[in-house]
Amino acid sequence: MILPETKLVVADNTGVKEVKCINVLGKKRRAEIGDIVVASVKKRIPTSDFVKGDLVRGVVVRTRQAFRRADGSTLRFDDNAVVLVDKNMQPVGTRVFGPVARELRDRGMMRIISLAPEVV
Repeated sequence: MILPETKLVVADNTGVKEVKCINVLGKKRRAEIGDIVVASVKKRIPTSDFVKGDLVRGVVVRTRQAFRRADGSTLRFDDNAVVLVDKNMQPVGTRVFGPVARELRDRGMMRIISLAPEVV
C-alpha cells in the first residue's frame, strides 16, 4: 500500500533512483500493485535526463505490504518500487530490474511484464 509521501525505488534504467509519491491517480487514496502514482524525483544519477524535483508518473510493481490473491495466497516484496511511464502508459526505460507481480497483466501493463526478468 503506497500513500502520499512514501519513498519508492525506481526499478528501471531511466537514471532515476528514488522518487517520493505525491498523489495516487484514480479514486483511491492508497496505491496497490498496478496503480499509477504521480511522484517527484529525489535521487538520480548524473547522466539522467530527469532533474531533481521533476514530476513523473509511475506504475507500482512491488509493495512491502502483503496482498492477497484470488487463490488465497499472499505475496509481499522487500521494497516499494515503481516503473516510470509516459502519458500513454508505456515504460520510459528499456529495462526493468527485479521481479514484478502477475497482477500487472490484469491491468494491461504487458510491456512492463515483457521487460521484466521475472514475473511472480
